[in-house]
Amino acid sequence: MDEGTPPRLLLEGRPGIGKSTLARRLLALLQQADVPVGGFITAELRTSGRREGFAVQAISGTRGILAHVDLPGPPRVGRYGVDLATFERVALPALRAPRAGGVLVIDELGKMELASAAFCEAVADLLGRDVAVVATVHVAHHRFTDALKRRPDIRVVRVTNATRDALPEQLMECLLGARPGQGR
Repeated sequence: MDEGTPPRLLLEGRPGIGKSTLARRLLALLQQADVPVGGFITAELRTSGRREGFAVQAISGTRGILAHVDLPGPPRVGRYGVDLATFERVALPALRAPRAGGVLVIDELGKMELASAAFCEAVADLLGRDVAVVATVHVAHHRFTDALKRRPDIRVVRVTNATRDALPEQLMECLLGARPGQGR
């Protein structure tokens, strides 16, 4: 990454490794440090211990159902119907850059989210702006995420069982050390 470019980090890992948990922990640390934040997180929806779908929640608090077994789709990803209209209503406004020195957290760049052409366009536009971005991403090949991973201004960080617990603090160092006007 160039010295003057804000950090752009893709947290890559297999399903269930803890990418979303890592994003939530990083978000909490950023908020505790009074860093302006934007973006969104996702969470599983469970009924009697069984995963039924996924919710999306903007950092601002706006929330909706991203995908659910009872939704018809299209699109469908596995057994889930994806509600692109709800996803776009929550996620697209959440991608507006926070105040100067802020960080956008995106959980995640996955198959469900990438089914939205408007979302892909917004993410591509976002990476052309002067804002730090941390996004979780699947390891599976996808034309859009594969292209992001090859960009010279993006750093791919592998999330593993061995690294995930220490990563939030390490990412904070990377992000805060790069903020204008911060002596670190």
